[in-house]
Amino acid sequence: MAKAKIYLGNKNYSSWSLRGWLMLSMSGLAFDDVVIPLDQPDTTETILAYSPSGRVPVLVHGEVRIWDSLAIGEYLAEICPKAGLWPKARPTRAHARSVSAEMHAGFVPLRAALPMNVRRSFPGHEYSSEVQADINRITAIWRGCRKQYGEGGPFLFGGPGIADAMFAPVASRFRTYGIDLDETSTSYVKAIHGLTAMKRWSQAAKNEPMVNDRYEFD
Repeated sequence: MAKAKIYLGNKNYSSWSLRGWLMLSMSGLAFDDVVIPLDQPDTTETILAYSPSGRVPVLVHGEVRIWDSLAIGEYLAEICPKAGLWPKARPTRAHARSVSAEMHAGFVPLRAALPMNVRRSFPGHEYSSEVQADINRITAIWRGCRKQYGEGGPFLFGGPGIADAMFAPVASRFRTYGIDLDETSTSYVKAIHGLTAMKRWSQAAKNEPMVNDRYEFD
């Protein structure tokens, strides 16, 4: 099978890039990654050379080009079925797709107020009641999935998969901002950060020289 290449934004800040990269890492498909620094004068032009939407991540695999994180996951689930990126049982798979799509489409207040910043810590950072509502909904999703499907492992549906990749940037945010979590959610955040791929991403983020003042709060 051809080697893939994924084009990303800064690993410290780009939550959508993390999602696609984690899915690719989980799939077992050989790949290279290319980081395109965000918010530079030539960023849009550079990304448009690979992505018709002008956004990252972008997965290139032979003649296939995919520029959306969830679509990347669906493609990888098709070509790497042994990776188990979606649960095997149809009802469980439907549930995993539903919570992944909810993450894909929602939680705008949280995203805006608590941007991903892997290498920093901002405990006590203030946020609105709308952000708290997002936190409450996300942790409810986590508790529900862990209660119903978590016997096979520490992730939302037992073993790691697309749903976990979709929520990994949120787990990172919760750690960065010191969000007070229930026991189940705390254990899940720990499990996400225990993934070898997540450790590799976090280390790369810490080694990046780029700094974007929009996402730094002190």
